[in-house]
Amino acid sequence: MAISVNTNVTSMKAQNSLNGANGKLSMSMERLSSGLRINSAKDDAAGLQISNRLTSQINGIGVAVRNANDGISIAQTAEGAMQESTNILQRMRDLSLQSANGSNSTDDRTAMQKEMTALQTELTRISDTTSFGGQKLIDGSYGTQKFQVGANANETISVSISSVAANKIGNNGVSGASTEFGVEAATALTQTTATDAAFAVNGKTVGVTALDGAATIAKNINASGAGVKAESSVTTTISGLAAGDDGVLSVVAEDGTLDSYDLATYNGDAEALAADLGKAGYDVGYDKDTSLISITAKNVNGIEIAGASTGAATLGSTVAGATNAAVSKTAELSLSSSDKFTVTGGSVDEILGGGLTATGGASTLNKVSSIDIGTAQGAQDALDVIDAAIGGIDSQRADLGAVQNRMSFTINNLSNIQSNVSDARGRIMDVDFATETAELTKQQILSQTSSAMLAQANQLPQTALSLLG
Repeated sequence: MAISVNTNVTSMKAQNSLNGANGKLSMSMERLSSGLRINSAKDDAAGLQISNRLTSQINGIGVAVRNANDGISIAQTAEGAMQESTNILQRMRDLSLQSANGSNSTDDRTAMQKEMTALQTELTRISDTTSFGGQKLIDGSYGTQKFQVGANANETISVSISSVAANKIGNNGVSGASTEFGVEAATALTQTTATDAAFAVNGKTVGVTALDGAATIAKNINASGAGVKAESSVTTTISGLAAGDDGVLSVVAEDGTLDSYDLATYNGDAEALAADLGKAGYDVGYDKDTSLISITAKNVNGIEIAGASTGAATLGSTVAGATNAAVSKTAELSLSSSDKFTVTGGSVDEILGGGLTATGGASTLNKVSSIDIGTAQGAQDALDVIDAAIGGIDSQRADLGAVQNRMSFTINNLSNIQSNVSDARGRIMDVDFATETAELTKQQILSQTSSAMLAQANQLPQTALSLLG
């Protein structure tokens, strides 16, 4: 090796080693002081990009968990108010049952109606005032809202809440006499149209075969899965029963079988006939002063008096131009649901009535706010309305309960994902203290030895002086 003064290669190599050791020593100190393996893009550009994506996900999940908890709180608040609304409706139902009893006078029912009116007002007040953070929940304005329960766009859970005000809940129904059902026939009972037909309830097709009765169609509707309850019923009076009447009074069942009563055997004893009809399970009333029998039969196709050669017994009002032997009453159809529903199809007004057009229409709401238990009949009618309202609220509460459970599971899943993603980010970003401490020690030693060697290398050019003597 040549002895040189101008160029001290050994010194330069020692300097490079010292600079490298000091650089790595500085990096180790930075990592140990920050706890991070990647402090800038130069440390690991790809790792930095991946870790930032993971950071976005972790932070987003944290926000999503808070959002889901807010959703649970809203659902709990709404459901709590609905529970109290249900309690009010249960009290209203008790009042209706009490008012329907024959022991009550007009004044008694008036007093009960006063409480009913107060409860109707309170139902609406609860609906109007229940809120969460200033946002009304059960007055109908909430509608459907989406809760962001994920770290990315459109990862949402929808929550729907409808109004539970007294004028927004009740029994949605279609009922009333049609041209086929609920009318008084001038001939023996022949049920419905002589042609096949079909219509749809909430989009579910219901077939109608020629000569199907109201009870048969009601059974088909209930089996269609439309979510609508169908029922057939006929209400009429039996009047003018006298000795010598020999006709046969029959209630026509859904399958066409007859529950018959030979009028000749009663010899004009209307009270005995009323008693037998009551024992058969029909809703029967009897007026001793007028010998008038009122009868309501549900889920039957009709009531008829047939086979009479003489006699004065009639069903309802006398049919013009008809003999007693030909008088019949057909059952009418009624559809009900706690939710609004639609009926579509050709000539549905001929089968269902209830204000439907020839092509169908929507149900009408019998409101809780319109309940009047001032009469026995009003109290009876109130029960269907209240039961439907309770059912509607129960359905909403079930939906809210399902959403709460769903969000709880979502929170658990998000927490699990957040933990695992944080662990993954840590493996990329966090420094391994054991490894880095060993590296620090190594670089410290190299830095010290490089400094010592640099000092020795800087002394090498002095050898030239010894040669000069």
